[in-house]
Amino acid sequence: MSTAPVDQRPSLLMVDDDTTLRERLARAFRERGWDVTTAGNHDEAMVAARRESPEYAVVDLRMPGHSGLELVRDLLAVDASTRVIVLTGYGSISTTVDAIRLGAVNYLPKPADADDILAAFARAEEAPNVAAPETLQAPSLARAEWEHIHRVLADSAGNISEAARKLGIHRRSLQRKLQKYPPSR
Repeated sequence: MSTAPVDQRPSLLMVDDDTTLRERLARAFRERGWDVTTAGNHDEAMVAARRESPEYAVVDLRMPGHSGLELVRDLLAVDASTRVIVLTGYGSISTTVDAIRLGAVNYLPKPADADDILAAFARAEEAPNVAAPETLQAPSLARAEWEHIHRVLADSAGNISEAARKLGIHRRSLQRKLQKYPPSR
């Protein structure tokens, strides 16, 4: 396997509080010849970005402390040319819009692998599609409910009783809803 000289390798900042995912993705990018720096939270990422601004960044949306959206804003304040992709396990239309408005070039749901991320960066390099798709499908009410329930559950650190209280439903009702597969649309 040939690797590019150190000064020609693209630089990537990988930010995720999930150590296993972060290191797995970092290793996959290193194997592809990238110069990868990792961070587990906002503060570590900002230290790394100020030390050497990355060309690319992959940022988890939900992390302890500052959110990934705040990190997108702060990374781009350090270097506006950094291309940022936001990764999340609990995506929604509103957070996608927020990420793009803050300057992220793309937004991917977890689980995503290195190929998915590279494809997302490549799509961001293409000319923007000016024409809106003719058949834009809004998510169904069932899908919106499923996303909201999982977002509240994540905010409750997986505590079903606390999530049920926040949602205003009985704990058993929430457990039944969680056993269902996510709606496709």
